Parts: sequence; structure tokens; C-alpha cells
Amino acid sequence: MLKRTALFSAHQKLGAKLVDFGGWEMPVQYTSITDEHLAVRQAAGIFDISHMGEVTVSGAGAEAFLNSLLTNDIRKLVPGEGQYTLMCNERGGVIDDLYAYRLCSDVYFLIINASRIEPDVAWLQAKARQFLESGRDASSPKPVATGASQPLFLTDASHQYAAVAVQGPRVKEFINTVIPGASVSAMRVNAVTDLKKNQIGGFNFEHHCVLVSRTGYTGEDGFEIVGSDESIRHLWDKFLSTGQPFGLKPAGLGARDTLRTEACYPLYGHELDENTTPIEAGVGFFVSLDKGEFIGRSVLAEQKASLRPEASARQASGVKKKLVAFKMTGKSAPPRPHYPIWANGASVGEVTSGTQSPSLGIGIGLGYVPPEFSKPDTQIEIEIRGKRFAAVVVPKPIYRKS
Repeated sequence: MLKRTALFSAHQKLGAKLVDFGGWEMPVQYTSITDEHLAVRQAAGIFDISHMGEVTVSGAGAEAFLNSLLTNDIRKLVPGEGQYTLMCNERGGVIDDLYAYRLCSDVYFLIINASRIEPDVAWLQAKARQFLESGRDASSPKPVATGASQPLFLTDASHQYAAVAVQGPRVKEFINTVIPGASVSAMRVNAVTDLKKNQIGGFNFEHHCVLVSRTGYTGEDGFEIVGSDESIRHLWDKFLSTGQPFGLKPAGLGARDTLRTEACYPLYGHELDENTTPIEAGVGFFVSLDKGEFIGRSVLAEQKASLRPEASARQASGVKKKLVAFKMTGKSAPPRPHYPIWANGASVGEVTSGTQSPSLGIGIGLGYVPPEFSKPDTQIEIEIRGKRFAAVVVPKPIYRKS
């Protein structure tokens, strides 16, 4: 039986088309994907993201533990700040990409992908046991000051929270009306709109405390709010009534996918998996090699080195594929995942995400190709229903605000 979020009844009342998404019955659209997509680009949209997972990591050992698992440097975070990061296996393959927030000195809040909750939690729990029992950090066989001297507490809190995302250029005009007042925890600000990108604060809302972060998955300014089922149900209704004069519309997974594809944000299971590294996926910026050991570091360091201009041909073998963005250059049906990518008369790769761009009116996509075909302006072809159509590799993101 499919799982349902706290907003399931609200989606039914709005006439949403519901689909199976990673075991969840979720809205793919309410009116049309194009209509909802353009609402987010031009005004505002609200998404149910309650299917996402939440994990809390706390205790004096939390910082050292997380820094031994995640690619980004969590030591850079002050309370109230977050960062995009990835969790890798020993081969450098991505177990998940996630957001990590520091709520206070020794408390961290992780937002993980819905499809990865079980494997993520199992991985974290196994590494936490190693951290506590052996007095060694999770990435190294060398003894460190961990274990009993640095207590660690890990909780899968996914069942305790629901969440919504409000995205678009006009959200900042009405969100302070929906969630009024100053923050009471994490980043201390006088109003929600005082939060800067990647900051998070705790705010009072109708006798509940909700966590509000200035983050999103659309390429637009916006906020993501996490709270109890009851608080998120009330927030959903209040956003729809308050935001309607500003053009706010409910948006489903279809628009979320077209928006993130235009912005070239990776999706786990498409651009990311346990056999693909952050370097290959083009998110090497979020890999901090100078912070010390973490799981997968040696592989990622070798791959990063292979991409330097002075790298030898032997080193260049470290990266065998690179994620590229592309646009179709003529009329064609939209590109879709798993369609072959051709170059110089040979099949060289595969589309990972593809769609008709509502913002640009053309087919766009992401896919993996050998490094020699990854430079912008490289001419490629996408095989669509047995025929090849011209496309070109373009810089990321595909859609840029004018």
C-alpha cells in the first residue's frame, strides 16, 4: 500500500492527479505541468515535500562523525546555517545527496531523499556504531578521540515531520504574513525574509514551532518549511489563501522535475547513484578535500586531480564520464531518460533526465558522456523513438533568468 502525506486530503480536494512516487501517493499535477511551472518562474508555487526524510544527529561527537561521512565541510556551519552535501561509499559512489543544517552547537538536522531513507539510515546507524564502539572515526582505521569521549545520538525522525516548499520570485512578498514574527531558534532574525540563502530558523506558527530554511529545488528564491503534520496542514491552507493574490498556485512533482532540470539540479536515481561520483556528476564544488579524511575521499581526490589542465593522460582515466546539459536544436519530441546520446556516429552515452522546457519552449536534458564530448557547444544527437535528432551541449544551468 502506498504511503500518504499529511496533505493527501488537500490534494484530493484540489483535484490533483496522484501517482506512485517512490512508494508515496503524490500529486504529479493539479492543472498542468506547464501552468504550474510558469507560476513558479513568474510568481509563486507551493509543493508538498513531506515525503522527504529527516534525521537528527546530536552530541559532542556529531561534528566529527558527520565530517567523516559527508563530502562538504560541516565545520564551516554556524548555528542556523546549512549546506548541500553528499554521502559516499568507499568507491566514491553517491549513497545520497542531502542538506545538512546546524541548528545549535551540537545538533544537526539532515534532509534526505524520500527514496533513500532506509539505505541512508542503515548506513548512518552502521557508521555510528563503528564510531562509538571502536573509538575510530567512520572514514579511517586510525584511532581518534571519538567513542565514549564524544557521545553521539542519531534519530530517524522522518515519521515526525511533514514539509512544504514555497518557491518563486513573489514568495517574499507574503511569507511574513503567513509566518509572522522573529525566529526563536537557530538563525536569529526579525522576520522570515531576513533569512539568507541556506540559513534556517525556528519560528512560531499557531502554537507550533516550524523550521524555515531559505532553500529550494527550482532555481528560484524560496523557502522550505518543516513541522508537525498539523502545522503543515494549516500552513498549506494559509499559504493558498494568502498567496493567491500574488499568483501562488499548488504545484506537483511534474513541475518540480521540469524546474530542477532547467536549473540542472541532480536527482537521485537519475544523475546520482552508488556507481557515480560527485566529480562525474559535476558537483565537485561540494567536495572539500582539505578537511581531512572522509569516506570516498581518496577516489574523489584522484578524480579531481585528473581534471586539472596539467593532468597526464594516465591521470585523466580517473573520470570516464561527465554529466552534461543539452538543448535540442530543432523540432523533435522531448528527450526522455535512457534515450541514447550519439556523437561522431557512435552511441556515447545516455540521457538521465529530459523534458520539454516550459520556460524555453524546446527539448532539454541532462546525460552522461565521455569527457571528450562534455565541452559546451559540442554537437551531439539524441535518439528518440529510433531516430536521431540534433542537440548541443550547453553550460549549466540551462535556464538563466534574464
